[in-house]
Amino acid sequence: MYVASVRPSERVKGKVPGTVVALGTVSLLTDVSAEMITAFMPVYLLYTLQMGYAQFGILDGLYTGATAVLRLVGGHLSDRTRRHKAVAGAGYALSAVTKLLFPLVGANAFGIGATMAADRAGKGLRTAPRDALISLATPPERLGVAFGLHRSMDTVGALLGPLITFLLLAQIGIVAGPVFVISACFAVVGLIVLIAFVRENAGEAKRGPKPSVKAGLALLKDAGYRKVAITAAVLGLATVSDAFVFILVQQATGIPLAYLPLMPLGTALVFLVAAAPMGRLADKVGRRPVFLAGHVLLLAVYLLLLAPDSGYFGVGAALLLHGLFYAATDGVLSAQVSALVPESLRASGLSVVQTGQALTRLVSSVGFGFLLQFAAFGTAVHAAIGALALAIVLAWRMS
Repeated sequence: MYVASVRPSERVKGKVPGTVVALGTVSLLTDVSAEMITAFMPVYLLYTLQMGYAQFGILDGLYTGATAVLRLVGGHLSDRTRRHKAVAGAGYALSAVTKLLFPLVGANAFGIGATMAADRAGKGLRTAPRDALISLATPPERLGVAFGLHRSMDTVGALLGPLITFLLLAQIGIVAGPVFVISACFAVVGLIVLIAFVRENAGEAKRGPKPSVKAGLALLKDAGYRKVAITAAVLGLATVSDAFVFILVQQATGIPLAYLPLMPLGTALVFLVAAAPMGRLADKVGRRPVFLAGHVLLLAVYLLLLAPDSGYFGVGAALLLHGLFYAATDGVLSAQVSALVPESLRASGLSVVQTGQALTRLVSSVGFGFLLQFAAFGTAVHAAIGALALAIVLAWRMS
């Protein structure tokens, strides 16, 4: 049975709809592609092209924040046309094409930045429609489980991506071409799976107000929705990007640089194991407290950076906590937002929250890059700890 064609009466309590499994497969393949690049970029930009932390922070900010505006576009278009799959497919296609552009731009910083931005723009375009497909096929009481399972499958790709990159670099050295080409192949296969195996009832009317830009922004008038959006943005502003977390862990623990591309694999492995249980926990005890608790775990990661030369034990502890942070926040936030938004505005509602989070994380990445460039390591880490602790307190007081 094709998932997105499942009728509400066919949703069996306790079962995860086929839509979630199908889209999980697409995300798995796409994440192999994306995480190959994520694992490769710090080594390539910092140690091959000899970029400074400030330049890296700007590029990493583009990689994170380029999704922002197109999240709104993707959410609005998919709600307006009732074709979530088509809009998501356009985003997956854009990301696949950009993988083939990386070898062409070579060591040109502007070209790399523009290509990274285009790649993340594809992610921005597809994220809200994809999450809308999942939420519309799932009963409200099962949203945490559904998003947890999807994120778990997505994380299998996040496990395989860094591993493939590590094995490639071990065989051929730091050569960009093969990494980008293989990454593109996985992205194309993911797009094919989406086209061939995910279907939706595009013409079926959804309950709620007629989709429009005004209606999407009007969601912020609802106190519960506005609280979630502000909380996600405030915490995003104090969240150091994954690339910087892995760089800081490598420097703080003193492990060999060759293991840097493998660090995302550790985070992904924990995420894979913990995402579905965290989703079930959030369904039972509440999604907001689990989301806030996840950021407390991230604060513990930052505190571990103050332990000098902790070696492989420090790496293991940091990656364990980092993976649990994502398990408690990524799918949980989408589930929390989905429960607050009417069906007809589901993608738009998701995209507004995701856009705010992406924009604040862009600011965080650029700011932390400059801080790490011009301040001491310890100063930068203490600043990150203070900012996140303050953000958690502000978010908690809003609850």
